[in-house]
Amino acid sequence: QVQLVESGGGLVQPGGSLRLSCAASESISSISAMAWYRQAPGEERSMVAAIFRGGSTNYADSMKGRCTISRDDAKNMVYLEMNSLKPEDTAVYYCNCVFKMRAYWGQGTQVTVSS
Repeated sequence: QVQLVESGGGLVQPGGSLRLSCAASESISSISAMAWYRQAPGEERSMVAAIFRGGSTNYADSMKGRCTISRDDAKNMVYLEMNSLKPEDTAVYYCNCVFKMRAYWGQGTQVTVSS
């Protein structure tokens, strides 16, 4: 099993920045893809960004140019840097991975963008 623990969420003003962190309980060096998802009230959970073992990344169209996903395999950490945040970015953000054909999720961290 893999336990994922997110941190770094909070209240930020429009145009502000946040850095989310995801700590994994197991080595992520063998996990091919780590990702961040988000879910706003009344909406489905959707992918924000993903990073693959070779370092390649994939971003949701709504977040391209405004966020950067990174991973530190030595520390078993995944990060999501978000800039130019908008009220519509308000959601619970979840860390995700698939390991041995099973999906794992963290408990989520709330991001609220409001003045």
